[in-house]
Amino acid sequence: MRMSNWYERSFGTDYMIVYRHRNWDQAAREVETMAGWLELSLGAAVLDIGCGMGRHALALAQLGYEVTGIDLSEALLRMAREHNAEERIKSLVQGDMRELPFADDSFDATVNLFTSFGYFEDEADNRRVLREIRRVLRPQGVFLIDFMNPVYVKEHLVPHSERTDAATGLHISERRTAADGWVVKQIEITAQDHPDACRSYEERVRLFPLSWFEQALAEAGLELQRCYGDYEGNSYDEQRSPRMILKGRAAS
Repeated sequence: MRMSNWYERSFGTDYMIVYRHRNWDQAAREVETMAGWLELSLGAAVLDIGCGMGRHALALAQLGYEVTGIDLSEALLRMAREHNAEERIKSLVQGDMRELPFADDSFDATVNLFTSFGYFEDEADNRRVLREIRRVLRPQGVFLIDFMNPVYVKEHLVPHSERTDAATGLHISERRTAADGWVVKQIEITAQDHPDACRSYEERVRLFPLSWFEQALAEAGLELQRCYGDYEGNSYDEQRSPRMILKGRAAS
C-alpha cells in the first residue's frame, strides 16, 4: 500500500482549524495589490494554483477576472465552494499542480500564492510545476509566485507556539525547524476532554533561494521580470524581506 505524502494528509478538515486565523479581508487587500503588478485586462482568464479554501481566488474574481482555482484537497475545495455561493469563481477543480488538467495556452495568468510551492521531495517534481505553468499560459501570459524568503525564515523562525482554537476548544501545538534545505512544521491537535488522543501532522516546504528560481524558471520557459520582497511592493532584499514574490511572463 502506498504511503500518502504529507500534503495529502495535512490539507484536510483540521487544516481549516489550524489556519482559521488567516484573514479573508487581508487576503483581498494583498491580492488587489499583486493583481495590479500583473497588469491584466478585466475578464482575463486567471488560474489560481493551490487555491485552498478560495481566499485569493474569490478576491481575484471580485476584481473582475475569470478565475479558475485548482487544489489537490477535496476538503479545502468544499470550503471554497461554500464561499463561492454567488459563483463569482468560474470553476474550482480538484487536481495535481504537477499535471494541470487544462489544455495548452488556456490562461492569461497563473498565480501561486502564500507559499503553495516547494512541497515535493523530488526536486524534479517542483520543476515540473513550473513547466506546467508555462504550458497552460498563453503567449506572453504572466505568472506570479508568492514564496517565502528562506534567509528571513531561518532568522525569524519561532521554534514553538501553542494556542486554543476558540470555536472548537482544540489545543494546537506547532513546532518548527529549518534545516537541510527544508522548513518543517510539526502540528499536534488535542481535545481538552481527551488529552491522550492526539492528531499529528507534518508540513514540509523546500527552502529554495532566488538563484534556484532564476535557473528553474528559465529552464521551464518562463522569464522572471521582477522580485518583490513583501505585499507592499518593496524590492526584494535577501536579508530583510519577509517574502519572495516572483513576477514574470511566458518566454517567447
